[in-house]
Amino acid sequence: MDIRNIAIIAHVDHGKTTLVDQLLKSAGALRRSEVGVDRIMDSNDLERERGITILSKNTAVVYGGTRINIVDTPGHADFGGEVERILQMVDGVLLLVDAFEGCMPQTRFVLRKALELNKVPIVVVNKVDRPDARPYEVVDETLELFIELGASAEQLDFPIVYASARDGKSGMEPDELSDDMRPLFDTILSAIPAPASDTSAPLQILFSTIDYDEYVGKIGIGRIERGTAKRLQPIVLCGGTDNRERLTKITRLYRFEGLTRVEVEQVEAGDIVCVAGVEDLNVGETACDPSLIEPMPFVHIDEPTVSMLFMVNDSPFAGKEGKYVTSRNLRERLFNEVKTNVSMRVEETDSTDTFKVCGRGELHLSILIETMRREGYEFAVSKPKVILRKDENGQVTEPVEELTIDVPQEYVGAVMDKLGRRKAELTDMLAQGENSTRLKFLIPSRGLMGYRSELLTDTKGNGVMNHIFYGYAPYKGVIEERKTGSLVGHETGETSTYGLFYAQERGRLFVTAGVPVYEGQIVGENARAEDIVVNVCRKKHVTNMRASGSDEALRLTPATVFTLEQCLEFIADDELVELTPKSIRMRKSILSKEQRMKLAAKK
Repeated sequence: MDIRNIAIIAHVDHGKTTLVDQLLKSAGALRRSEVGVDRIMDSNDLERERGITILSKNTAVVYGGTRINIVDTPGHADFGGEVERILQMVDGVLLLVDAFEGCMPQTRFVLRKALELNKVPIVVVNKVDRPDARPYEVVDETLELFIELGASAEQLDFPIVYASARDGKSGMEPDELSDDMRPLFDTILSAIPAPASDTSAPLQILFSTIDYDEYVGKIGIGRIERGTAKRLQPIVLCGGTDNRERLTKITRLYRFEGLTRVEVEQVEAGDIVCVAGVEDLNVGETACDPSLIEPMPFVHIDEPTVSMLFMVNDSPFAGKEGKYVTSRNLRERLFNEVKTNVSMRVEETDSTDTFKVCGRGELHLSILIETMRREGYEFAVSKPKVILRKDENGQVTEPVEELTIDVPQEYVGAVMDKLGRRKAELTDMLAQGENSTRLKFLIPSRGLMGYRSELLTDTKGNGVMNHIFYGYAPYKGVIEERKTGSLVGHETGETSTYGLFYAQERGRLFVTAGVPVYEGQIVGENARAEDIVVNVCRKKHVTNMRASGSDEALRLTPATVFTLEQCLEFIADDELVELTPKSIRMRKSILSKEQRMKLAAKK
């Protein structure tokens, strides 16, 4: 059977996962129970809640007698490591571009990676049914991007398919769409080359992804570069970061069919295969026939730009809500993450209870934090910090992001003012539609931390921002931090309406009445710059004297509830976020007021 291997790449929210759904439906690869489920490839709870793809997914369909292996990739820059290694498995890419938004920061990132690896592109202009769609202009923008990224003459001759993935329509012209995905399938068969394969040569498989199954354990997913993989076949694992050779064997072989893995006896070169039974398998390693051991080079993954400290929870509520609470649990989980999450790094520190975790951005790290919290882990994390480097001249450099903001015209001034204070440089300004403007900046990664919530406030929820790693540049100097202080709990106890009523005069509260808090916990934001200790647990003392109005109900302003990302943006350098399966709390690193005062006096 003929084979085609393709990856679907695009900026976040341009419709990759929806398009894969339609390809599966059109090829009849869904079971009856799966028909009608939106974004069926986003199987992870976090992916469904946030409406984003975090982990790459594999699937396969048969069309016209040809087997098409499809990989759905993440769109967020923070998960770029996933995209980079997935491209190793495929011969071509479907570059999905929104018919209104056009080429966005992540479009540039994923396309650059695909062109560098000489993948054959097909451009799919999606959402052509939008009332404000401008498909022909978007094609021109995409061509300009190809030229700018140094595409070869063959790559510039890309086919174009227009689609409305939501409605399951595609066609060769935006106003002539058929009611199925046949035009896209036909383009894939004609434009994407079949993988070069030698089935008689000694086996060689490069593993690009690791999955896990509770029944068979670790599963390596990769493309067979040459030879034929057979069940119970002996193999030598080599290459990867460790570059050590070890003899093992394939206990089970699987191939993708629709959304499921189907066990098979053998798979030939050019196909994407799942191998089970190799427990210590790592991403980037090569499986070879013992007669010819040749590790394949693995794609270079961009280095992390942000670091955080993960530490054992030592608050007064430690161990009450979590299942895994010890430093051994935390260490084991973090070092297991690095085995599959190739763009993340974990380092030991001077303390056995603290680990330094480096990732591609705040979202990359916050997804790990939320995943661990849901798995039953209890721990605390510090404020995210960018990773500084020194160049060959000894000058300190810092990561810089390319920031794109779409905002109504009336808010342009407020956005530019705020970003100017955060050391951003305006590089481009374009009109988008009648009342919308697209602003492009280069901004230090430090300047982006905590900005998303400010943008929503300044634009009354109308601003949309996207950013992507641009490179390292000379350090831009001090960027002003949060101007407000924290309201810090005075004692351990339960919050009372009486205590909260008098504390809310100082600023906004993060807790409601009847909630357990402890000394050193952050219970609100002070309107002024300094921290203030407040007693939110104090009760009203009963006396035999009654004044007029003393029995009136105390009115509390509704408390502000932060998401995990907002907590990470809010905390200062001397504060932590405490995470348990049931709670997210902010706290001071040093809980005791006396100890904090002594430390401040020494400075």
